[in-house]
Amino acid sequence: MPPVSSRLSPAMQVVTSAVRKAGRRLLRDFGEVEQLQVSVKGPSDFVSSADLRAEQTLKEELSRARPNFAFLMEESGESGNADWEWRWVVDPLDGTTNFLHGIPHWAISVGIEKRIDADRTEIMAGVIYNPASDELFWAEKGVGAFLNDRRLRVSGRREMRDAVFATGIPFASVPRKAEFSSILHRVMPHVAGVRRFGAAALDLAWVAAGRYEGFWELGLKKWDIAAGLVMVKEAGGFSTDPEGGDPYATGNVVAGNQFLQPKLRDVVAEGIAAVKAHQAG
Repeated sequence: MPPVSSRLSPAMQVVTSAVRKAGRRLLRDFGEVEQLQVSVKGPSDFVSSADLRAEQTLKEELSRARPNFAFLMEESGESGNADWEWRWVVDPLDGTTNFLHGIPHWAISVGIEKRIDADRTEIMAGVIYNPASDELFWAEKGVGAFLNDRRLRVSGRREMRDAVFATGIPFASVPRKAEFSSILHRVMPHVAGVRRFGAAALDLAWVAAGRYEGFWELGLKKWDIAAGLVMVKEAGGFSTDPEGGDPYATGNVVAGNQFLQPKLRDVVAEGIAAVKAHQAG
């Protein structure tokens, strides 16, 4: 097990312990992926018995350590005090389709959200853990972003032609498919490459690590992005929605370094606008 920094706060020590425990269970199931009980939630969106067991493990471990924290979890939704001050935002298995096909690119994502006032919250910390590679990405406000014990910084590349971007391909919404095609058509001629690996949490972690210059995807859920957004920020990057607003509120994310995030955001916004204009006309 790679070392984890002594900079970890008590709350983050709780999270890293919980995700490693859930990760061990997921790895056992990953080794027997063909025998999993699988039910269909929707097109290309599966939930497995492994997913549910991981969520239960995380809820038990986190509740034991912080009984006053509320939860927002992918499978079981919201629970705990409705007037929460602190909340765990949990995706127990991001990249479920990869997991079920034996592709070792999936992760556990846990964000720590604080209520600032009646209308505002802030993600204060996050952990994204890929048990298959034993890479534990973590970040905490004011402390920085790390991979195990190594400090992370976003890529320093400045030119679109040198950039590799990540994205997610939509599967359910026809309008969103049109938007994706429109955006991709505008991005591809100007960049070194576009990657789609199927786990938004890891995409954001990899932006923080400088492996990608940026990432965009529309229609994400809070548990997909909570940990990743604080990770990108603490690694020196930026995340907005295509209009420059809060991606945590809208679920539409454009993330990247200081040089390329504004350029990518403009291209994404142009692609969306073109589809809306076509539909209106």
